[in-house]
Amino acid sequence: MKKHEKLLSIAARSNIPVLLQGESGVGKEIAAQFIHKNSPRCEGPFVALNCGAIARNLAESLLEGAKKGSYTGASIDHQGIVQAANGGTLFLDEIGEMPFDIQSKLLRILQEHSVLPIGATENEPVDFRLVCATNRDLRTEVNEGNFRKDLFFRLNAFPIVIPPLRKRDDFADIAAAVWNDITARTFAEQFPLHDWEIKFLSKFKWPGNIRQLKNVLQRYALLMQHNISLEEILSEEFSPKTLNDIEEHFAFPVMRASAPNWTFIQKALNENKGNKCRAAKSLNISRGCLCYQIKKHKFQNWDSCD
Repeated sequence: MKKHEKLLSIAARSNIPVLLQGESGVGKEIAAQFIHKNSPRCEGPFVALNCGAIARNLAESLLEGAKKGSYTGASIDHQGIVQAANGGTLFLDEIGEMPFDIQSKLLRILQEHSVLPIGATENEPVDFRLVCATNRDLRTEVNEGNFRKDLFFRLNAFPIVIPPLRKRDDFADIAAAVWNDITARTFAEQFPLHDWEIKFLSKFKWPGNIRQLKNVLQRYALLMQHNISLEEILSEEFSPKTLNDIEEHFAFPVMRASAPNWTFIQKALNENKGNKCRAAKSLNISRGCLCYQIKKHKFQNWDSCD
């Protein structure tokens, strides 16, 4: 079992605060959801807040809530996100971007296990599990005076580093899972990525991590039926030099250079009633390659690659 996955499983069974660290797009919120779903609090709410989007003038009511009549327009009691997470998990994403003055409010909530809504005279107890995430080095932020040291030690009880996609040895599993999810949502029938396509994708660095990979695969799933190849999509996503360097050292399958005889292609299309996914699979070629051959031979009955 990979270290970070093992730590996530261990953390899920406890009530300890967890600090998820990693680059943007590595799946920190997915990890937080995993912790919640596998914890004793799984039946409770999972409440997420992007700390970088907190407006200073609304921070107090957002975190702790407000009582009816406490300010203009407060016609009813307003529940803060901390109260909303009572009995469940509070996920604070990008905690490193939380404004410094708001950090003190969060620290007090964590110390007292209670909130004081605007307009209230007594604290109200809350019981939640805290999971935070950041793509910043919080120790550096503390040293530079951007993050409270006392809050950092509150949050850093159980740190877990989620590795970037380029350092994951399970890239094939991740790519296949993302692709299967996309095709299940987009098409009536699922069809897998070819092994060579996954290997080709794995050669890129993916600075945007899983989020960037998902974007590319979404485009590929939609455009491959319009004769757009995976290489074309990747050439738009990365620099031409990057693509050329990878292609020079990548062993493309023979079928990429030489497609089957056109007679066999027609036969496969007829046998599969025009279903290009099944026809391509039976021919052991990519769907993009099949569409290219259809267009090349101007076979009118199958000219539309949909």
